[in-house]
Amino acid sequence: MEDLLFNFNEKSSVLLIFFFNASLFSFLLFKASIKEEDQSSKWLGLFLLLGALYLCPFMFGYANWYSVKPYREFLYFVPFQQLFLLGPVFYFYVQSLLNRSFRLNKKNVLHLIPATLYFIYSLIVFITDKLILDEFYFYADGQDMDLDFWYQFSGLISMLFYLALSLRYYRSYRSLSLQEVSFADAIAYKWVRHFIIAFCLILVLRVLFFLINPEWGDFGRKYWYYLCFSILLLYVAITGYSNTIRAIRSREVDLSLNFDLPTVEEEQIVLTESKEEDVLVWREQINGLFDRENVQQKADLTLSDLADLLGTNRSLVSSYINKAFDMNFNDLVNLKRTEALIDRLSNGEHKERTLLSLALDCGFNSKTTFNRAFKKHTGKTPKQYIIDNEW
Repeated sequence: MEDLLFNFNEKSSVLLIFFFNASLFSFLLFKASIKEEDQSSKWLGLFLLLGALYLCPFMFGYANWYSVKPYREFLYFVPFQQLFLLGPVFYFYVQSLLNRSFRLNKKNVLHLIPATLYFIYSLIVFITDKLILDEFYFYADGQDMDLDFWYQFSGLISMLFYLALSLRYYRSYRSLSLQEVSFADAIAYKWVRHFIIAFCLILVLRVLFFLINPEWGDFGRKYWYYLCFSILLLYVAITGYSNTIRAIRSREVDLSLNFDLPTVEEEQIVLTESKEEDVLVWREQINGLFDRENVQQKADLTLSDLADLLGTNRSLVSSYINKAFDMNFNDLVNLKRTEALIDRLSNGEHKERTLLSLALDCGFNSKTTFNRAFKKHTGKTPKQYIIDNEW
């Protein structure tokens, strides 16, 4: 029994495959983060590494490591399941992906305090049981402390908390992008939504298994949770890595979040103090600018560009757009692009050129954005609109 290295059975082998894949993609992402100086790759790589380590107690447990003294003590004293670290790393990845200027500062370091305290606690346990007493004191019950109910439950609460923070951050990003740029769909980062959903599913599974069997150290009834976790982790690894490589190659335009912008409440105060005639004046000025300069044709038009042309600041322009047009900047620009396209359709240009080429001339940056915006503002697809108007 002492010569046993790894018992390859159905359960341990399956988890080993997922462990290997997560570790491999983690290495590739760390390599990409160094080569491309990409912060988001680093955080995703660390998340996958933590996910791979998370599998270790059960992967090695099914391989009978808890039955052999040197291996059992290795599992006892190495804190494989960093539950207080998974949540913050998940949150940091979301931030670094949506905000390229994100860096780990003193404020963000506060999120690492619980994980640091648990690491210190694990170190104290090791020093006490192995170096001072040379016998099990903390481990007198023979149970791995990583699998204690209090730690597993606290870790679940921590991850739920950071899931909520990540959702709020993404919503703020989407709201800001719609107010700041005319190409919000191009920087929507659908992958972030998928990543958040995958993490949410992991936590839903954990809650279900807590309800089914709160004894987290019961190996027999936890395999299916770890199998589901492994599948979701593999999805995150493959999809996250492919998204990283695609972003690096295309060098997508990104929008750095700026939470120093006026809040919605502050903007409402500005508008409340404004006279109704001021709103009408600004409406005419903004419409006139679109009519004269055709600024909507610029595919990467931003709110700052519009503010510069109007000789004012973007916060004020954003406020008056919301008030005068009852829509955000992104929707206003796409409305103007739609109107420009309709003018071209009425002139019969679609009979000589494709709809997509006309849409690109009007400022749309993709077929998907064009179709979505056209239907939003007309209630019909471009082809339906042409047929209904008999052009």
